[in-house]
Amino acid sequence: MIRVLAACALLFLASSAHAQSVKLTAAQISDLLTGNTAVGKWDGARYRQFFGANGVTIYAQEGARSARGEWRIDQTRDEYQSIWPRDDAWEGWYVMEYAGAYYWVSKATPPTPFRVEQGEQLVAN
Repeated sequence: MIRVLAACALLFLASSAHAQSVKLTAAQISDLLTGNTAVGKWDGARYRQFFGANGVTIYAQEGARSARGEWRIDQTRDEYQSIWPRDDAWEGWYVMEYAGAYYWVSKATPPTPFRVEQGEQLVAN
């Protein structure tokens, strides 16, 4: 995990000497996501994901049926976690901020950018 964060830090620092990436705390992740919708691209497909205050998350991807899962924040790890109907265990992601943009970061994938829209915005305007 430390190697992943170090790689992310180097990636972000290499593009600008003055900007720095910041790993969000559990409280910051909760404030950012709760009641809001993340919008981005995952494996080349556009998606929207809503994070309900009740721990329910809905993932909507272009050309696919929406999926309903659960989400939570791990206070000790400062990470977002989700579990989906076919998953055996919760999967965790750090949320990083760099130059005003947000990124999902895990051991398995490179930093993946997303933006946040206020409220439940599962349908693009």
